[in-house]
Amino acid sequence: MELRSFFNPLLILRFLQIFFSCTAFSLVASVQAYGTQYGAWSMVTWILCFIVTILIVVLELTGFASRVPISWEDFTSAFAMLASLMLLTTSIMYPSVFLKGGCGGHICACMGAATAMSILCFFAYAIEVGFTRAKPGEISGFLSTIPGLLKVFEAYVACIIFSLLLPVSFSPGLQWCVAVYSICFIITTLIIILTIGRLLPRLPISFEKILIGYNILAVVMYVTVAVIWPYYFFRAYPDRGQCPPGYICYWDNGVGITILTYINLVAYIVDTVYSFKMVFFTVSA
Repeated sequence: MELRSFFNPLLILRFLQIFFSCTAFSLVASVQAYGTQYGAWSMVTWILCFIVTILIVVLELTGFASRVPISWEDFTSAFAMLASLMLLTTSIMYPSVFLKGGCGGHICACMGAATAMSILCFFAYAIEVGFTRAKPGEISGFLSTIPGLLKVFEAYVACIIFSLLLPVSFSPGLQWCVAVYSICFIITTLIIILTIGRLLPRLPISFEKILIGYNILAVVMYVTVAVIWPYYFFRAYPDRGQCPPGYICYWDNGVGITILTYINLVAYIVDTVYSFKMVFFTVSA
């Protein structure tokens, strides 16, 4: 271990991530302001970022990162993207739930400070994503490229969609939508795992061909969902008036799923365009 390694900008950034995430969950834990599922999600996000980032720093400083039988660059890029998305969600959700309606005193101050630390932590991870993202013409891991980062984004959005689905009886049209969400999530997650595990060279056909074919299929399936989901769902739940006060509202969840469906559709379209560009333009160049 060399002294100059401590002045690596990326390492300094990770120390900031550790500090911000530790401060955030410590402030919330000190006043026990995590009593709902939203608070639990926020605590899991901060603690996960804290633990994994410490592990990354320790392995890199001790030199063990090069001995880990995974693609370390892909792993750190994927985690930085995942942490950014989780922290963005938490930084919006936590104050919306725990700081709404006005509050005061020591407890409110701790929750407000934790929110500020969460926002700073999000920016720290977002900067890392931009810092480690592969530049044009640069040889790097797949998950540090834009299509690779989009894969993490697509899987995360699918997870949020699953969290909004409620255990109700769905019509065949909505069942198709859930099947599309599940199929795309499984395949996208499998691509991420195979990339981190360095298993892509063992595939019997070209990974680039698999990627382009899957992206086109995902776009087509999400286009059908973008039409079918709002049609069938809002026909069953035409307005919010059916939502009893204090209970989970099917209509609100349906709106959220609709918006996230269109977001993921755009992500898959952009993913397809970049994949075409990488394969047919970068390679030929």
